Amino acid sequence: MDKLVTIERHILNQEREHPEATGTFSNLLYDIALAAKIIARETMRAGLTQILGMAGRVNIQGEQQMKLDVFANETLVRMNAETGRVAVMASEETDGIITIPEPYCRTGRYALLFDPLDGSSNIDVNVSVGTIFAIYRRKSESGPGTLEDCLQPGRDLAAAGYVIYGPSNMLVYTAGHGVHGFTLDPSLGEFLLSHPNLRFPDTPKYYSANQGNEHFWSAGVRRFTDWLQGVSPDEPSDPLAARYVGSLVADFHRNVLAGGIYYYPSDTKNTDGKLRLAYEAAPLAFIAEQAGGCASDGARPILDIQPADLHQRTPLFVGNRSLVLKAEECLRLDLDHPRV
Repeated sequence: MDKLVTIERHILNQEREHPEATGTFSNLLYDIALAAKIIARETMRAGLTQILGMAGRVNIQGEQQMKLDVFANETLVRMNAETGRVAVMASEETDGIITIPEPYCRTGRYALLFDPLDGSSNIDVNVSVGTIFAIYRRKSESGPGTLEDCLQPGRDLAAAGYVIYGPSNMLVYTAGHGVHGFTLDPSLGEFLLSHPNLRFPDTPKYYSANQGNEHFWSAGVRRFTDWLQGVSPDEPSDPLAARYVGSLVADFHRNVLAGGIYYYPSDTKNTDGKLRLAYEAAPLAFIAEQAGGCASDGARPILDIQPADLHQRTPLFVGNRSLVLKAEECLRLDLDHPRV
């Protein structure tokens, strides 16, 4: 029992290392963990409660919302709207920022951004889905939070994390002091520390990419994929195994544990990339860097990009540092050798 660490205990232990802490940040993290438990409960009961299927709504991305999408989004908003800890929120499922009603906005110190249910197209086929969240310190001094509070580069993140809902439910987060994973014990209703100090293994095993889009990729991306497969004519290498399920959280989580790279490049269909910078790419980039990896849009670190729009899209290469740097090297050749 001496080694039994709940997520609450872990957060409080980290708080003690910062004498200036007020507890607000710790409570915010625990609020997110509680929301994750509620969402996890519904994902496990989805087939029984008729929550599967379309909600009959379309989100700001022009994507059909699943019923569980809507539930996850509303849960995260409700859990954080009246705590006095958050000044403003933003979600993949809403057009603009989510303001906090008076009087709570006067005390909120943080901006919370989230993708409430990543990979929701997999819900009806019982494949793992997840939640991604990013926490920033607000830039505005008082009153309701602003769009500026949400449009911050990933380098300014106070914390980021994700929850994966699968055979077991895990919450993984970092507050800039290592990456820690917690598994939900359904009999206790508690997230227990199961993966302390997560790091990408030195020897990667997998690459994750939607190769159904390969025809639309640039020569550089295809050159990189050949290298990963060990079939590059100019630079033979040991091949990695391909693993891709189409849930960003699930594919990223596998690579954190086993080593590898996830990439969704820009292509002739999605010239700006497909993934959202503020609440998908940036938080996962922050986690990757804390776990010894890194993330890039193919030319520059994801964490250095200043968002100009709440739903701005970006290419993403994230995983083991050596693989991300190799991807950048291959993509640089596109400047001299355009797509063929």
